[in-house]
Amino acid sequence: MSYILTLKDATSKDINLVGGKNASLGEMISQLSSKGVAVPGGFAVTSDCYWAFIKENNLEEKLKKIMEDFDPDSIASLKKTGKEARKLIEGGKFSPEMEEAIIKAYRDLGEEYEKDPDVAIRSSAVCEDAPDASFAGQFETFLNISGEKKILDYVRKCFASAFNDRVISYREQKNVPHLEFAVSVGVQKMARSDKGSSGVMFTVDTESGFDKVVLINSIWGIGEMIVQGGITPDEFYVFKPTLKEGYDSIIRKDLGRKTKKYVYAPKGGLKEEKVKKEDQARFSLEKEDILTLAKWAVIIEEHYGKPQDIEWAKDGETGELFIVQSRPETVHSPDKKRTYKEYKMEKTEEPVVNGIAVGDKIGQGKVKRILDISEMDKFEKGDVLVTKMTDPDWVSIMRIASAIVTDEGGKTAHASIVGRELGIPTIVGTGNATEVLKTGDVVTVDCTQGGNGKVYRGELPYKVEEHDLEEIPELNTKVMVNIGAPEIAFKHSFLPHKGVGLARVEFILAEHVRVHPLALYHFDELEEGDLKKKIREITVEHTDKKEHFIKELAEGIAQIAASFYPEKVLVRLSDFKTNEYRNLVGGELYEGKESNPMLGFRGASRYLDPEFQPAFEMECQSIRRVQEVFGLKNIAIMIPFCRTPEEGEKVIEVMKKAGIDRNSIEIYCMTEIPSNTILADQFSQIFDGFSIGSNDLTQLILGVDRDNSKLKDLFDENNQAVRKTIADFIAKAKENEKPVGICGEAPATTEGFIEFLVDAGIDSISVNPESIIKTIEKVRGKENV
Repeated sequence: MSYILTLKDATSKDINLVGGKNASLGEMISQLSSKGVAVPGGFAVTSDCYWAFIKENNLEEKLKKIMEDFDPDSIASLKKTGKEARKLIEGGKFSPEMEEAIIKAYRDLGEEYEKDPDVAIRSSAVCEDAPDASFAGQFETFLNISGEKKILDYVRKCFASAFNDRVISYREQKNVPHLEFAVSVGVQKMARSDKGSSGVMFTVDTESGFDKVVLINSIWGIGEMIVQGGITPDEFYVFKPTLKEGYDSIIRKDLGRKTKKYVYAPKGGLKEEKVKKEDQARFSLEKEDILTLAKWAVIIEEHYGKPQDIEWAKDGETGELFIVQSRPETVHSPDKKRTYKEYKMEKTEEPVVNGIAVGDKIGQGKVKRILDISEMDKFEKGDVLVTKMTDPDWVSIMRIASAIVTDEGGKTAHASIVGRELGIPTIVGTGNATEVLKTGDVVTVDCTQGGNGKVYRGELPYKVEEHDLEEIPELNTKVMVNIGAPEIAFKHSFLPHKGVGLARVEFILAEHVRVHPLALYHFDELEEGDLKKKIREITVEHTDKKEHFIKELAEGIAQIAASFYPEKVLVRLSDFKTNEYRNLVGGELYEGKESNPMLGFRGASRYLDPEFQPAFEMECQSIRRVQEVFGLKNIAIMIPFCRTPEEGEKVIEVMKKAGIDRNSIEIYCMTEIPSNTILADQFSQIFDGFSIGSNDLTQLILGVDRDNSKLKDLFDENNQAVRKTIADFIAKAKENEKPVGICGEAPATTEGFIEFLVDAGIDSISVNPESIIKTIEKVRGKENV
């Protein structure tokens, strides 16, 4: 019988001896160290030792009796059962042979590092981290433990954690036999992340299951703070395909709210400490660390052949990075996406609570506001759990909730992890849910709007649509998707598509940049006052305010391009009108008022204006970053509202001076002005292709202001003049061997329009995500595929 196995000698074959967590650590040390993956050393107290301990203390029959009396439907019974079982185990004693083996292994670890090394002591259940059950966060973890007596005490506490209330509840849910469940204990040298940073990373996007990115969360100090949900971590997305090609493919960096951290307490364990203001305003990982961790994540994923949930730490004394745990990602890996299920709100009102959405579902029910674990017995199946934040002790009621809403936490907080795994709509980080929502309130919890979670009062109507992706045919006409918000791109990448026919940057400007580009360009010249203060708050990451614009725009475009990689993504350059630019922070300083902005200072004319040109050059820098730094060569760009061929030539020249190489990127023209169609031959000599913007083209052909409700009946893409103009233009573009598509909702909403476009020979049709399935069906019907 083996009581101890050093981690370097453990492999995945030893899972029944040391559990999934310890077996994975050993596997990485033995198999991946040569590839650069660093894992701290340690040892495992085996499941043999656990069973011997149970036998040594004559606990088998006593535990059996306790579990026979357990009522899984009673919270009171759960608490009583767990307490009695843990008391039995914590009162047990190690035999001399067990004690000697554990102490010797700890002394051997001290010879490798230093005498009485500081260690993390974690439970590793034998069936833990199975593909359909993570047991994540269910057991006790004890950090910064040193000294032989303490090691023995905390190993025993880990044994007892096999009967934590939450573990009993989780086993019941997963149909794992309670008395056939053994615990191994991992004892691992700690990295001094209390002086550095730490966090978690996933080799898929946790919300959508998109598998071409590594998602890294990072905080200052020891990583337990993330799971407790008291702060919002920094978040990084790294795009795997171009990472492997050597690019710095960090396609998104979001600064978290890192106000506190865990550090070593003088007498062992941890203590909470405030994070310095200057550290709150900077990222807790440098670029090279992010890329190294992402490369390790890919190596680990490829070794195991499945998506991984990984914990990491950075030693603040040495600057070294370490992997301290890796387990299968359990939400998306078991389920290959053969269907696409959409939850859609049919009616919305003003939300009463906003936060970070977890998942993409909708939940409804009566609010049960619970602020302390002692009130859990008040919770009933189907209630909406509203609380400040959760920890593993809350799982027994979380699993019967219709939705979960918390004040605190980010995407990797405990509530997020459990909500995601159980498929329960969850909103975290609201800040005020427990103040606004009261017990008995009926609410609708909506997680369908990208990363923005919304809580509405009342039971608002919604529907669920499920599409079978295996039945989608290959078509001659490409059906593409229109995307505006980067946050929804990962999710919509699972739709059947041939790329993105229209990536709008206006949403990125309004929601992420938020400040007028010229206010950023001229920031140093602005007078001190409320405006400058507000811009500082929005751009806290950057000393050079121009970098805020370039970064946010580049990352938004990159997230869309990565989602649909390697298919083409047509990015329409900024097409805000004057009134829309005025709505940005500082916009009133740089924008006049126009009586008809729709026909005014927009598109190509704006790019050529000497005063606005510095802003357009920053936009070009964003495009270059997407291509040259992130490595996303699948983008093409479109010039909107280009009135004359001469304008097109001049814009391309400005872009060339800004460093955009015409040979490395295609440049399209939006066909939305009659002059584009009348002078199709001339425009074809300048541009690589065309995309018809049917809304603007229709209003200009018919002389109808599409925003005027009194004229709405005259606005009709099916009008004979509009159809003839489009058909003639498609024919002319084809004569010039230029691809031509259409982007907008007209094909999906206008009867007979798709059939007309297919007959006219259109190359591609791009519609909004909710219309793509019915568009495919109509094209298939016309093509008789």
